Order: sequence, then structure tokens, then C-alpha cells
Amino acid sequence: MHRRTFLTSTAALTMAGLTVPAAAVQSRPPTTTGPRATRATTLDQLRQEIAAAGPGARIVLANGTYDVPADRPLAFQGKHGTAAAPITVLAETRNQVILTGQRGFTFADSSDVTINGFVFRQRSTLDLPTSCSGIRLTRNDFQFTDSSGLNWVLVRADNTKLDRNHFHGKSTLGVFLGIEGPGSAGMARGVLVQRNYFSDHTFTGDNGGEPIRLGLSGRSLSDAGALIELNLFERANGDPEAISVKSGSNTIRDNTIRNSLGGIVLRHGNKSRVEGNFILAGSNGIRIYGNDHLIVNNYVENVSGSGIVLGSGSVRDHLASDSPESRRGNDAPDRVTIALNTVLSSGTAIAGESVRTLPPLGCTISDNLLVGDSGKTLVSMPYQQGIAWSGNILWGQASNGNISGGFSRKDPLLTTGGVRRLTSGSPAINAASKTYPTVTRDVDGNSRSGRADVGADEYSTAAPTNRPLTATDVGPSAP
Repeated sequence: MHRRTFLTSTAALTMAGLTVPAAAVQSRPPTTTGPRATRATTLDQLRQEIAAAGPGARIVLANGTYDVPADRPLAFQGKHGTAAAPITVLAETRNQVILTGQRGFTFADSSDVTINGFVFRQRSTLDLPTSCSGIRLTRNDFQFTDSSGLNWVLVRADNTKLDRNHFHGKSTLGVFLGIEGPGSAGMARGVLVQRNYFSDHTFTGDNGGEPIRLGLSGRSLSDAGALIELNLFERANGDPEAISVKSGSNTIRDNTIRNSLGGIVLRHGNKSRVEGNFILAGSNGIRIYGNDHLIVNNYVENVSGSGIVLGSGSVRDHLASDSPESRRGNDAPDRVTIALNTVLSSGTAIAGESVRTLPPLGCTISDNLLVGDSGKTLVSMPYQQGIAWSGNILWGQASNGNISGGFSRKDPLLTTGGVRRLTSGSPAINAASKTYPTVTRDVDGNSRSGRADVGADEYSTAAPTNRPLTATDVGPSAP
């Protein structure tokens, strides 16, 4: 099926603005965990400092543009900081240290290393291999050569942290960030992707332009335990999947996707949680395959396709014994819960697929708030036998579609403008049909207590702690 039309048929660093004068760096007193900060003004000096670095070392590279030779990268080989005292290499002034050339930093057999504040303009992938762990990339700007097939950052190291970076400006095949793992089937464990800004990918092909690709089909039975949170995606038009999950036991929460072709897709893998995300004014919402997922507290508005799609399958379940070809097939959803979400003014609020023959089984769609406009349909679900519906509230001039029960049609009395929340008289308040012991907050970050309110918002007069992100909340200058 043509992937671009799949839904039409259905403890941060505090280094903001850091400038480190040479005298201040050299006169800094030693830390209790390692040597004092040192300053390098050439690549050779930087290499020497890296070679001598131990836990707690801080190395500052002076402002300027540095062309890194292909045969002499900035290599971390056998270098080990600690979690409390990493080895840190940072730009003298953020966004004013530019690395060009074939490769910049390389890593092997190293741990607890932080790279902070650089502008990366390389011609080959920045690879964090399985021999490393605890690598952190923070407050960097990534815009590699725009060549077809080049993936910019590839993470295979456990406990990697990527935070407050900006990935932008790609028009060809290739992902901004790929997360894989050991061998052909493993996944890096414990990766954190937080407060990054992914913008302006304009690849027009059918597939392969994801901002984040978390796994691959051959790795789908491996649990990654990754946390993808508080990231902003704007004009992410390289693929229908802005966050493409192809592994298990991941959490995708509190992200904002705005004005983008891409949505959140659980393409392969099991037991992931998609919670508290805002998908606004784009083309695709949330699409689900695989087993035992929880889709909760998400807010989707003005998506031209479907807000939430519960897929169908070409295989019932992926198995370790599957052939590579079978592993690429769509795993029919089993035991998926879609609950307490709000979908407004979209092409279809909740939809299914009929392009594959295996239906969802044992799935629950409950206590969602679905509001649609004239000429639209709220529910279009070709396979009904494997779904239990309850407690959903439908409203608006859109038709109900083929939902046959488990809903009421009531005006939810939403606010107007911005994120549309419940008002004090809403019939959605305390109206949930089920209990959700593991859901303790709503899309705003406010507590849910007692019987939940229907939809993503739990009525409250408290100020939201989670809201749609803007460019000032993410990227190199983020808090």
C-alpha cells in the first residue's frame, strides 16, 4: 500500500548561552572528580586532551570552523568517565564551533562521554556503537550533508542520552536518528531522547525519511525500553512516520507533532505506551500494530487523515523463527487499549484497515472523546469482532460511522481556542466506563483521581504542566 496515503483509506544541563573565556577555563579550580577544564584551539590539541582525559575532565574547543580529516577523526577509544563525572567536550560558545569534513567524533569501547554545543556538518553517519555506553549528545546542531541514504546519527550503545539537539534540513532518503543494537536482532537498551527539535525534512519518497526510527523489522522482538519524550516535530514531511517504533517496551510521551506529514506509528514490536502527545494540524495521527500497547491521554486535532488507526495484519504474531520476509509483515494488533484520548476535527477520528486480512483481537476502545465536522466520519472500523467499545463520547456534525455501541452522543462543552479542554459542566467529567490504575495523569500533566473524565483532559483549574511545545522549549537553547 502506498505509505503516503495509508490514512486516507483508514536534569538538564544549565549551559544556555555559555561562553568560556580562555583565562576563565585555565583558572578554573580542579573539581573533586577529575582534572580542571582545559582549552584547545586546534584539532591536534583537542586530540591530545581527549587522549589524556579521565573521569570529570572538561575540554573546551575554541570558537571556529574545523575541517576534520577523514583519516584523523576526533576519536574516543577506550575512554571512560563515570555517570557522576563524565568526560565532557564542549564548544566555547554554543553554535560557534563548527565541525566539517567526512567525520567528526568517533567512539569505540568508551563510556560516560558528553559532547555539548557543537555544529555538526559531516558527510558520514555519527555512530555510537555497541562497545560504548552512557554517551550523551546535548545542545548540538545536526545538519549533515544532504545525500540520499545517509542516516545522520545511529545509536547502538546502551544508555545513550540525546537531549536538546536540533536535527534539520534534509530533503533526501535517510533518517535523522536511528536506534538499533547488537547483531541483527538486538536493541540498544535505555536510550533517552528528550527535548530535541526535529524539523524540515522534505523527502518525497514513499518510505525512509523518518525523524526517529526506533528499531527495524528484524529487531521487533527485542525490548528497547527507550523513552522518547518532550520532543518537537515541525514540517516533518519525509515519511508518514515521524516516530517509527519497530521494537518493544518503549514509552512515547509528551511529544508535539505540528504541521507534519508524519505521525506516531507502532509499526513493529509489542508492549509500548503512547501517552500525552499532541498531534496538531498535520496529515497522520497514531497508527498501531503489534500486541499489548496502551494508547492513552493523547490529543489529536485538525489531522487530515485519521486521528487513531488500529491496523490489520498480514501475520498474527511475529516469531523468532520467522523469515526476514515474514518479519517485515504487519502484525495484527492484539490486546491493545485505546483509552482517554481526544480527537477533534480530523478526517476520521478512529479508523481501522481492510487492506490486510487479519483483524485486531481482544482490543479495547474506551472513554475517548471524538468530535468531528460536517462531512467527516467519527468511526470507520471494518473489523468489529475483535474490539470492545465502551464509554466513548461522540459529538459534532460528523456522522457516527459504523460504531454500533459503547458510546453516547453528548456535547462535551469544550473551551474554544488553543487546546480544547473540558469546562465545569461537561458530561465527560467522572464519566469513564472503566478504571485505569496505571494512568495517573492527563494530557496536561494534571492528576487523575477517582473515576476518570472521558478524553485526554481531566477537568482541573490547575495550570497545565504539559502543553504543546514550541521551538523555545526544545533544541540547543532549551531550558
